[in-house]
Amino acid sequence: MAGRSAPSSIDEYIAAFPPDVRSILEKIRLTIRKAAPRAEEKISYAMPAFALNGDLIYFAAFKKHIGIFPPVRGDEKLNKALSCYRGAKGNLKFPLDEPIPYGLITRVVKFRLKEHRDKVRSKRKKK
Repeated sequence: MAGRSAPSSIDEYIAAFPPDVRSILEKIRLTIRKAAPRAEEKISYAMPAFALNGDLIYFAAFKKHIGIFPPVRGDEKLNKALSCYRGAKGNLKFPLDEPIPYGLITRVVKFRLKEHRDKVRSKRKKK
């Protein structure tokens, strides 16, 4: 994707990659869609993103891995399962030469949904 203009849709983003990476990106997209059916798809920071009461999750393909953003914190069991995929800033890096853990991605999305629900409830209580 380097040197290209920002895509206007997730379809356009995915179409820019080779078939093997496209299939992984489509499956990640479907995994997120299934875990967060009410979330809206968009492009943000030139990456596919899903939003529901704010940004929920981003994903992007790189030369050797798929990245999932933002970092997930606060759930000890989930953090332990994610530890081998953590990058320098806590974002997740799933190597393209290994099986992608789609079930783990589902857990991340569901955790992010819970965080968002808690955040919305907390804002309502303050009003």
